[in-house]
Amino acid sequence: MQYETNIQQDNIMKDQIWVVGGYGQVGQMVCTQLARAFPGNVWAAGTRLERAEQFSRQTGGAVKPMQLDIMKKVDPAMLRHVKLVIMCVDQNDTRFVESCAKAGTDYIDISAKVGFLKQMEGLHSVMKAHGSTAILSVGLSPGITNLLVREASTQLDQVQEADITVMLGLGEKHGKAAIEWTVDQMNANYEVMQRGQLVKVQSLSGGKSIEFGEGLGRHIAYRFPFSDQQAVARTLRIPNVSTRLCLDSRWITRALSISRRAGLLKLLRFAWLRNLAVKAFAWIPGGKPMFAVKVDVAGWKNGERVGMEQLLVGEKEAVLTAEVAAAVAKRVYTKSQQPGVYHVEQCFSIHDIQEELEYPLNVVTKII
Repeated sequence: MQYETNIQQDNIMKDQIWVVGGYGQVGQMVCTQLARAFPGNVWAAGTRLERAEQFSRQTGGAVKPMQLDIMKKVDPAMLRHVKLVIMCVDQNDTRFVESCAKAGTDYIDISAKVGFLKQMEGLHSVMKAHGSTAILSVGLSPGITNLLVREASTQLDQVQEADITVMLGLGEKHGKAAIEWTVDQMNANYEVMQRGQLVKVQSLSGGKSIEFGEGLGRHIAYRFPFSDQQAVARTLRIPNVSTRLCLDSRWITRALSISRRAGLLKLLRFAWLRNLAVKAFAWIPGGKPMFAVKVDVAGWKNGERVGMEQLLVGEKEAVLTAEVAAAVAKRVYTKSQQPGVYHVEQCFSIHDIQEELEYPLNVVTKII
């Protein structure tokens, strides 16, 4: 789908798209998709210029290279021609985002780090004052999961509970940053919404049997600190929300839970053991390059208790994350959004994203 845009600010054309981490696993796919839609306007940015240049050559120059270190202060004047930044790397503070805001540049983030997303929410008034929009929770979980919960909530008069479950296939080779994040969360304590109150829980606890349908069957999934559960509890005002994780290998999922109960995962605080775990996850044999998402929502409609199940099964979670990021980017780039900081479900529906995807998601829905 080809787009046309004519976006100006103070007589300066703002038409560039910067993809930070654009030469990484997800970033490359985002760049490639957007370069087809907006030729000549997409830049792969990062600290390693040689990597950006190599990727640019692979695209035949369709994606342009640039060197950018977001850990250093970035003058908002550098962003005067930039309409949109898509962030594909993790950050520890919001300095760069504040520069985007002051430059009137829109911003999309695929991060799943709860602490950083809370910092981002604190920039709502800053983004609003400068007429900039930031969209958070863009990917699979958070992202598609948020949108599925929103879709279910529109079908019910009142939502009482939302259970989100993510299955990841061991056959997919994730980027190092994604593996590191997963390992770092295995022994985490975090908060979830229960009966309208924040309650502390622990990763890989609270096992629950989840039916993933024909072909995948039942798996025991355990609590995991994906940020979608905190986001939709607030944005959709749901009093009970939880997200769980399982792997396509039942025995490895079970082994992780047993290790947590035995206290073995506490040893991951030692750097050498943590690094060993990261390498092990990158080379675990077997499994498939797949993912599955199950969203179970319960509430009331017309005074009756109603349950709604939504199931999405697909291949290559990283590819879907890139496709969702590109879909949101196309919407933000071509259509004015309300200034401020928002999670994806506050601005878009699952149908909005479907319209931008080359191959629509096959979501199977049941009312029970």
